[in-house]
Amino acid sequence: MIIFRFDQTFEGVLTAVFEAYARRSFPDLLLGEDEPLPLFYDELFTVVTDVQKAERVWRGLQKRLSASACSALAQSWLAEEAETPMLLFRYIRKAIDAPRSIECDFADPDVLALSRMWKRVDWERLRLMQFIRFQKTSDGLYYAAVEPEKNALPLITLHFRDRFSDQRWLIYDIRRAYGYYYDGAGEVRHVTFDEAERCGALQSGRLEQERMAADERLFQSLWQAYFKAICIKERLNPRKHRQDMPVRYWKYLTEKQG
Repeated sequence: MIIFRFDQTFEGVLTAVFEAYARRSFPDLLLGEDEPLPLFYDELFTVVTDVQKAERVWRGLQKRLSASACSALAQSWLAEEAETPMLLFRYIRKAIDAPRSIECDFADPDVLALSRMWKRVDWERLRLMQFIRFQKTSDGLYYAAVEPEKNALPLITLHFRDRFSDQRWLIYDIRRAYGYYYDGAGEVRHVTFDEAERCGALQSGRLEQERMAADERLFQSLWQAYFKAICIKERLNPRKHRQDMPVRYWKYLTEKQG
């Protein structure tokens, strides 16, 4: 068994592909730097992420795959599933070696698996756009907390920048401890906070009363009242409701707090 260790980044996977072809030795397993090694293996190689090598592999893929297939490949990395690194490696290798594009060859198990992985990420992206709820702070910042299963937050920032272009906002992923801040003037920044700073709303996802804008509590109450008013009790269908609005999103939905 040949094992490649890498830094668990997408650029690291691309570098691993470059190194495998350069060495003419292809891994049976890609492991993160902190992941335990199996009891038995034949060779261990540590991949040092190199942006230039990664870019060479990516340019090669862009010649063999359509723009939409390249986008799906990159977005699939955000699935953060146990099989993601090795699946992407195998897919990239097949894309490079095949005489024609493999993106529609769904008879290939790796092509099919990657397509399904991308759909799970894209579904998370759509759900986030539907279920993010902002709370207005006393200094005029709009804050929203999320805990998506897939790391889809980077895929929605442009949507919210365009939709709320004149407002400052922060969307924060509590599970992964990072977020995106928009300054209201066109710039979106990736932000993190020290462990000591991650308190209050950065842990609970809900603003404390004293940090809310003066009218925020009123707007939340109005939204909750509206949500209850439009529900027709005789047509309640809890099962369909949970399908359309999965329970895992309820924690930060304003209409579910009342």
